[in-house]
Amino acid sequence: MIVVNDRVSLEEAELDFEFIRSSGPGGQNVNKVSTAVRLRFDATNSPSLPEDVRRRLLTLAGRRIGGDGFLTILAQTARTQDANRREAVDRLVELIAKACERPKPRRPSRPTLGSQKRRLESKRKHSETKSRRRDSNSSDD
Repeated sequence: MIVVNDRVSLEEAELDFEFIRSSGPGGQNVNKVSTAVRLRFDATNSPSLPEDVRRRLLTLAGRRIGGDGFLTILAQTARTQDANRREAVDRLVELIAKACERPKPRRPSRPTLGSQKRRLESKRKHSETKSRRRDSNSSDD
């Protein structure tokens, strides 16, 4: 059981790990040992995710969600399978935790009285400048 927060926890069986060859550090060992981890998580059909969290997760994940609805995370920075596996799970937990945060509703603000007056004063000055230009141009003709 992987606990994300008090509301969401994932079953280990929902995570699918695939070990592949890494392009990271390791010298000649890189060519022999599959240390990189590809974590796949069925975000669209997971029974562990509440519907609102699922919607936000699909939005947050972006290109990491495939056409089949699986979220894919690749971890290959460490030199061992275990460390890369932990990193992939940590990144998944972090992403789900971010999806659990409800967005703060936007409340439209109103311009202050002072800003309205400054705006109108600026428009009046600009208008006067342009009208002075018009008057001086008509006498030249």
